Amino acid sequence: MTNKQTSANLTQYVVNAFSFGPFTGNPAAIVPLEAWLDDELMQQIAEQNNLSETCFFVEEAGQFHIRWFTPETEVNLCGHATLAAAFVLYEHLAYSQPVINFNSKSGLLQVEKNQHGYGLNFPNQKPQAVPMHDDWLNCFNIKPIASYQGEYLVLEFSSQQQLVELQPNILALTQISERFVVATAKGDDCDYVCRFFAPQCGINEDPVTGSAYTHLIPLWAERLNKTQMHAKQLSKRGGQLFTELKGDRVIISGKASLFSKGSIAC
Repeated sequence: MTNKQTSANLTQYVVNAFSFGPFTGNPAAIVPLEAWLDDELMQQIAEQNNLSETCFFVEEAGQFHIRWFTPETEVNLCGHATLAAAFVLYEHLAYSQPVINFNSKSGLLQVEKNQHGYGLNFPNQKPQAVPMHDDWLNCFNIKPIASYQGEYLVLEFSSQQQLVELQPNILALTQISERFVVATAKGDDCDYVCRFFAPQCGINEDPVTGSAYTHLIPLWAERLNKTQMHAKQLSKRGGQLFTELKGDRVIISGKASLFSKGSIAC
């Protein structure tokens, strides 16, 4: 990352990922680069956008190095912005290969078109069952029934309706050691549902969180005894995902649509 891009008027796309209609899914800002900007500038752009994720990528020897920034910090993995970046490459930058290879802080990530839109090939990050901590019980108005720990904290609730009625205690969520909290339950009109909270990273609730499904897919595949599952994220905007367990990998699929295209003068 020694070569830096400093020119102004960068092109930026805002893409709704895991969407199922206008103003659904999770909006991500996608900024293709010829060379890397300074980290501070990328963070400032993400703060200015004030979306859950701003994504930058640079082509390197036929592959793409990808990075993701929340308004507060850089993160190691983001699903919806990776799907949005693939959408931009396929639909707006004339990328024509069947698979896109993204190199990231979480290793190699692959995206390809499929019957559900775009499929993310991500690592299986099955969380482990852990005892419930008292601090976690204070994070919501409803008490979870089970807890699992991976890179994200996963709290299970007893029903989809409980997730609909769930109210986060933002102050309590900022005081626990876990930065990312996933709430999940068995679905009524799909296989399973979830919501995602990360106020420590400037995201009180994320509309749709692709990376959370690296934890949820293996968890629910074992629980439901099936490998292909339909999931919904029950945020205000909402999102639909088609998920599959494939050994040590998971496939997270969904649609995307362009909201806007513009330029950044920085």
